[in-house]
Amino acid sequence: MKYLNIGTAPAASAVSLGCMRMAGLDEKRVDAIMDCALENGINFFDHADIYGGGQSEVLFGEYLKRHAGVRDKIIIQTKCAIRNGQYDFSKEHILSAVEGSLKRLGVDCVDFLLLHRPDTLMEPEEVAEAFDELESAGKVRQFGVSNHNAMQIELLKTAVRQPLKVNQLQFSVTEAGMVTSGMNVNMKNADSVMHDGGFLEYSRIRKITIQTWSPFQHGFFGGNFVDNKDFPELNAKLAEIGDRYGLSKTGTAAAWILRHPANMQLIAGTMNPDHLSDVCKAADVTLSRTEWYEIYRAAGHCLP
Repeated sequence: MKYLNIGTAPAASAVSLGCMRMAGLDEKRVDAIMDCALENGINFFDHADIYGGGQSEVLFGEYLKRHAGVRDKIIIQTKCAIRNGQYDFSKEHILSAVEGSLKRLGVDCVDFLLLHRPDTLMEPEEVAEAFDELESAGKVRQFGVSNHNAMQIELLKTAVRQPLKVNQLQFSVTEAGMVTSGMNVNMKNADSVMHDGGFLEYSRIRKITIQTWSPFQHGFFGGNFVDNKDFPELNAKLAEIGDRYGLSKTGTAAAWILRHPANMQLIAGTMNPDHLSDVCKAADVTLSRTEWYEIYRAAGHCLP
């Protein structure tokens, strides 16, 4: 497993287990996916208070109770701010949400807290007060955001004194706008449209880790592109290159993300141990520049 420096966490696994789909699993299946993650070197686990209405955090907390000593070896991240048809960055809600997550997880603190989606009504000073209280109380160690652009982070930083070290964004070989817009600078085409405010370059300048959600999805939860008949050229190329490294097509798609010098962290949301093991193998493979671009073009992206 490849490890990354994320904030003051010097050894965070390049592959994180996203726990959104954990809700609804029975104890045996929770144990299976968690044991698989740990055996493959994953030490970073991503949650949100809304996943399964909080049930994902509950099941994860029950696993920690059954397995003494695991908490001290892992990094727990959760997110807050989506509630009842609105986004809420109020101090009151942030503090309340964290208390709820800590209770469900059965822990005294989380290692990272992310603001889940931008709240246009947010007051940076109010967020700063919440973060200060959480940090001073030892309930949150580090902070970040999710689905934010560069200027939204800059606005938060006018009041928030803690470094914002993480931004979670959708990214996959088919949903590659972060790189595609950069390759189409000064072009009058659809691919030149920048939807994230140049965050890829901003993240490298500011030392912010991009965490990629839905790394094998096309569209907004449109389905998996692996073994999808609508992506024949891409799947053929993933199979061809994967054969060179002993990777599945899913593993090769993961290696494509992990090859980028921005040192992104891949959030794998599968609850299938075999699939998770395939993804983890990618962390030990470095695609060549030629292979990376071959996969990129096979996904239907054109170089200007």
